[in-house]
Amino acid sequence: MITVRTLVVDDEAGMRKSIARVLSKTVLTIPDVDQQINFEVDLAADGSEALAKLKSNQPDLLLLDYKLPDITGLEILDQLTAEESEMVTIMITAYASLETAVAAVKNGAFDFLAKPFNPEELRSTVSKAVQNLIVARQLKKLARERHQVRFQFISVLGHELKSPINAVEGYLNLMKSKTMGDDIESYDSMIDRCLVRTRGMIKLILDLLDLTRLESGSKTQDLCTSDIRDIAIRSIETMQPMADERGIQCVLHADKTIDLYCDSGEIEIIFNNLISNAVKYNKDNGSVDVYLDKVDNLITIKVKDTGIGMNAEEQATLFQEFTRIKNAQTRNITGSGLGLTILKKITALYSGTIKISSQPDQGSTFIVTLIDNIDNEENH
Repeated sequence: MITVRTLVVDDEAGMRKSIARVLSKTVLTIPDVDQQINFEVDLAADGSEALAKLKSNQPDLLLLDYKLPDITGLEILDQLTAEESEMVTIMITAYASLETAVAAVKNGAFDFLAKPFNPEELRSTVSKAVQNLIVARQLKKLARERHQVRFQFISVLGHELKSPINAVEGYLNLMKSKTMGDDIESYDSMIDRCLVRTRGMIKLILDLLDLTRLESGSKTQDLCTSDIRDIAIRSIETMQPMADERGIQCVLHADKTIDLYCDSGEIEIIFNNLISNAVKYNKDNGSVDVYLDKVDNLITIKVKDTGIGMNAEEQATLFQEFTRIKNAQTRNITGSGLGLTILKKITALYSGTIKISSQPDQGSTFIVTLIDNIDNEENH
């Protein structure tokens, strides 16, 4: 139950009490709000009393009479507009006119209620005001959450970049001080490590750019019909040198043309992430099998490896940003921690799903489904 603290300001005692009686018995249900809403009502007879109560404990909802003995409702509103507040105001008056209504709204009132009014008119106007109040609160909460998410994102990003930069700086300082002597070949291992670190940072930056374009909706899709077997072959060829170094065999299983109306670059990102992970988290002399199939307009991509696998807890965090599986077996495996996040967002563009089947030390299988939107091609 949400309680809306309400202040009723009116110089007529009967009016104050009537409004309080109606609201105290009113329970509202607002669309998209799970909880019911009731009212806690306080009263003020003039402007001075109203300002004192507004200053000491500002309410959520203010029902304010236009004409008061000591000050007008507009003058009270004029004093309130200088302060940032979520409070919603309804102006009440027996002197209803278009000019009064416009002046009230300009001074910050949400709505205007002309005397005499019946309980249903009161409830209807208050309901709209409360709905506005709830929406304002939700937007403010969302803004705070977005700020917190942005802060956390920047903090994690800073951590992810700090470690490789420190490593590169350390190696460069060793080379500058000629710790290993004057023979340049003595520093080959340091140079190799610097290159690995810088390649990792470049990959992180490129992944961040991809993620930003996807989330902002600014990425332009270059759509056409493509045989995704060709894309899978390119991806396997790209990953083959890394697989060959560890004796890992990559095999594509696709007996027919698999056409998809898509942005081929996006589909290549899917294959690159799935196959590179299957190689990186595999065991020496293992295998990676890529299966493609299409039934009607449903395309299935299955990538199965013989790698180190994951437990249920690790699988649950897999698609979170900057998440990498960290244990003794993955200590030396590098990555941005954004690849699967990007994969999931691209899959969603094709109304698709991702499923994982994995057991520690028994390998992992990723199954991605995509919907071929043939109708969109005809209208393109």
